[in-house]
Amino acid sequence: MGVLAERADIGVVTGDLSISDREFEAFRKFIFQAAGISLSPAKKMLVSGRLVKRVRHHRLPSFQSYFEFISSGQQPGELQTAVDLLTTNETYFFREPQHFEFLKTTIVAAHPPGQTFRIWSAACSSGEEPYTLAMVLAATFNTTPWELVASDISSKVLKQAQAGQYPMERAERIPPAYLNAYCLRGIGACQGTFLIDPTLRQRMQFLSVNLNEPLPKLGQFDVIFLRNVMIYFNPETKKQVVSRLLEVLKPGGYFFVSHSETLHGVTDALTVVQASIYQKR
Repeated sequence: MGVLAERADIGVVTGDLSISDREFEAFRKFIFQAAGISLSPAKKMLVSGRLVKRVRHHRLPSFQSYFEFISSGQQPGELQTAVDLLTTNETYFFREPQHFEFLKTTIVAAHPPGQTFRIWSAACSSGEEPYTLAMVLAATFNTTPWELVASDISSKVLKQAQAGQYPMERAERIPPAYLNAYCLRGIGACQGTFLIDPTLRQRMQFLSVNLNEPLPKLGQFDVIFLRNVMIYFNPETKKQVVSRLLEVLKPGGYFFVSHSETLHGVTDALTVVQASIYQKR
C-alpha cells in the first residue's frame, strides 16, 4: 500500500482557478511591501476571491501568471488595481459614534475661536468617515474656519469618496438633522442614492497617500483619525506609521484609533484620554 507524500503547495479553488500556498505567499509579500498590510494565512480565500476576476479579465492561466504580469510593469494601472482590491475595507457613516461626540463636545468646544481647525482622516476608504467629520465640523463651528484632508492608498475608493454618492441604505446611521442639512436625495437616474451636498464636498481635500512612505507636505493637524487600519499592520509597521503621523500632529493634538485597536507599546508620545482616544504630549 502506497503512502501519499505531503503536498507543500495546496490550492484553494475559485471556480476553475486555484491559488496555491506559494502564489498566496507572493501576494502576501506584495501587499506588505506596497501598503504594510500583513495578511494571515486565513486570508487566502479573500485574496483569491478579490483577484480572480482580474486573472480572468487578462485571460491568464493562473494567479502566478497574474502576479508576474503586475510585477513586470507592463501596465502600472493594473498594479494599482491589485493594490485597490487588496486594501479596500468596510466602513460606514458615524462608525463608533462616541468619537464624533467627543470631537464635538470636547475638542471643537475648546478650540480657540477664529483659529483654523485642521483634521486628517488618514485612511478614508470610500469617504464615509471624512464626510461624517465634515458634517460634525460644519454643524459645530460658526465663524471658525476648518480644513479637512482625507487620504487613502487606494485610487478606487478615493474616486468613490470624491464623488460623494452612496446607496440610500448607507444613510441609515446618519442622524436626521445631518441628513437633512448635508445630503441630497437622488432623483431620476440617481433614484435610490443620496449625494453629499456639493458645498460640503468642496471644503474637503482628497489625496492619495501611502502611510508606509514619507508623507507629502500636509501641514500640521489638530486631530488625526487612523481607525481600523493598524489591525492589518505588524508591530514594527505600526510604530513606523504612527511615528510619521505624529510628526504632523500639533502638540496637544488628538489621535483617534478604533475601539478594536490600541497604541500600547507603539509610542510614548501620546497620553490616553479614554479608550481609543489619545493626546500628544
